[in-house]
Amino acid sequence: MVMDHFFSDVRWGAVMKFQRICCAVIAMTVAACSGGGGGTTSTSTTAAGTPRPTIALVTHQSPGDTFWDLVRRGAEAAAAKDNIDLKYSHDPDAAHQADLVRGAVNAKVAGIAVTLAKPEVMAPAVQSAIAAEVPVVVVNSGITHWKAMGALEYFGQDEMIAGQAAGERFTHEGAKDALCVIHEPGHVALESRCAGLAKGFNGKTQNLYVDGVDKSMVKQAVIAKLREDFSIDRILTLGAPVALAALEAVGEANSYARVATFDTNAAIVDAIKNGTVEWAIDQQPFLQGYLAVDSLWLYLTNKNVIGGGLPTLTGPSFVDETNIESVAERAEAGTR
Repeated sequence: MVMDHFFSDVRWGAVMKFQRICCAVIAMTVAACSGGGGGTTSTSTTAAGTPRPTIALVTHQSPGDTFWDLVRRGAEAAAAKDNIDLKYSHDPDAAHQADLVRGAVNAKVAGIAVTLAKPEVMAPAVQSAIAAEVPVVVVNSGITHWKAMGALEYFGQDEMIAGQAAGERFTHEGAKDALCVIHEPGHVALESRCAGLAKGFNGKTQNLYVDGVDKSMVKQAVIAKLREDFSIDRILTLGAPVALAALEAVGEANSYARVATFDTNAAIVDAIKNGTVEWAIDQQPFLQGYLAVDSLWLYLTNKNVIGGGLPTLTGPSFVDETNIESVAERAEAGTR
């Protein structure tokens, strides 16, 4: 398959081939952005004559992080198709997120999809769900931990490979000094992205830890770093809202650094169109949410398991000047 072919060759040229194949799906996920609130919400469906299992999707979403709007939208699409009552909840604090998983088990849900940004904190709750015979799949983060916990499947990208692809592209562009901005300290997937960047980049890399919830503090931290080190010529952010804060920082610091990012939203699409953001790495968050919920429905109805014990990879692919017009056109058309 194309996905298998891509991940057998992490060279930058293979990534560029993959982006052209995934462009249409990326566009649909960008258009899927909708305001996501906190707490717990339910998506109900009306298909007649079939059981309506309840599935919980529990993430580490932080306030204002538009990435999770796309994951949630994909999950809701699968729930509507499969006649599932979807319960969505989130908390950026891993201990509180673990409590949400325990609450879902106590509510006797039929299945749980969960993120593992901080696996060591989440492991007891996930394992208690499995002990209660509640099937668990992992989405977005935890690619090196899900199987040991006993989860059925994993849906997301290999963050080390994605970071390496970013580093290879920086090298191809002639960059010399890259700053990787980690907006959730301790988040294993974000750490892997920056480690991959260092692996794939021939130049100098350094990490900057910030609190991604406070965008003004992000901007000030990046400004301070740019003024401290004028040799920085690339900034890689690991989420779309952080990229926008970094752009403001570059301007205020009078820096010549260029900004690239992981993940997209409507503002990043516009920024790529006008050339203020170089490119974005997309992992198809809509697809992640969709597959997580749909896979649980398949397991509940027919004991199907996707991936054969290996992670199901949804990215990465590049969104840049070569495909942004197509992405923007589809987003404006509202196809997702």
